[in-house]
Amino acid sequence: MTTSLFQPITLGGLSFPNRIAVAPMCQYSAEDGSASDWHLHHWMNLAMSGAGMVTVEMTDVERRGRITHGCLGLYSDDNEAAARRTLDAARRVAPPGTKFGSQLAHAGRKASNRRPWEGGGPLAADQDPWPVVSASAIAYDTGWQVPQALEDGEVLQLIERFAEAARRAERAGFDFIELHAAHGYLIFQFLSPLSNQRTDRWGGSLENRMRFVVEITKAVRKAVPGLMLGARLSVKEWVDGGFDVEDAIEVAKALKAEGIAYLCCSSGGNSPLQQLPSGPGYQVHLAEAVRKGADIPTRAVGLIDDPQQAEMIIADGRADMVALARAFLADPRWGWRAAATFGEEIHPAPQLARSVTTMRHWIKAAG
Repeated sequence: MTTSLFQPITLGGLSFPNRIAVAPMCQYSAEDGSASDWHLHHWMNLAMSGAGMVTVEMTDVERRGRITHGCLGLYSDDNEAAARRTLDAARRVAPPGTKFGSQLAHAGRKASNRRPWEGGGPLAADQDPWPVVSASAIAYDTGWQVPQALEDGEVLQLIERFAEAARRAERAGFDFIELHAAHGYLIFQFLSPLSNQRTDRWGGSLENRMRFVVEITKAVRKAVPGLMLGARLSVKEWVDGGFDVEDAIEVAKALKAEGIAYLCCSSGGNSPLQQLPSGPGYQVHLAEAVRKGADIPTRAVGLIDDPQQAEMIIADGRADMVALARAFLADPRWGWRAAATFGEEIHPAPQLARSVTTMRHWIKAAG
């Protein structure tokens, strides 16, 4: 009998062959937003991972929305052409049924930073920094830029940029779009009462603070009605007085009403003061709470790397899918390993078929 992890699932009319997802992972290797040869290698690897859902890294809707100079974007014709080239290559090696999504985002006040391996943190004056924007003029941390608070017309312009990036994603060939409303980036900066202290229609009450993401959802839904639409949300801020589970459930209900088909439930990222626990599956209870509270399919994420644990999350009804990031970087065939663990069929590219017996031998020996 097929295990829960390998049961197919349909979200927003789009079918996936299993419940395994690749979570978006920034590679900081783009060239003015355009996918590079590194992305060609990376996306093709993810395509052959055994995951039914592959969501590529945070993809910014304008240049100033990039975290670093190396962040991916969909704000130019060159970006779009490079994404199509790279996605076409990934599709050529992917097993039938694999679906690819683009995660659209804007870093807001967390933009204009160095790459992690360059030390992270704000770009120095001689490193070509750029001005950053946010819901309010509140810096992320001491020593970071104080962002410009977006004016009403600028907020509306950014909503349209999400819609335009969605059109580019559709033309590039993506199957679905995920809105990035997590980890302290711009959409979440509007959601959090800690980073949003506006007094206009975009701030104050939760209804006003969620208006930005609701209007983005409407605009993207109108721009690409044929694509499934999901979202990633920081369900809990882990700071006193910050955004919490009860708020997330209300946001989830509002997004579901606008056509969001699933929520990937993450947390934190908006404050250096966060008291965030860590450990395998430390955010699963958040996906479970949103799933029950808003009656919406959820994707659990957060240091999930053991196939047995992933199986139990789905089998126990705590989430509808599991998403892995670091595990796929460490083991690009994690989906195969999970299949071998449960005696499920593995679907390799023909050139890799000889490795299946080795994979099964490893699993048997480890067991």
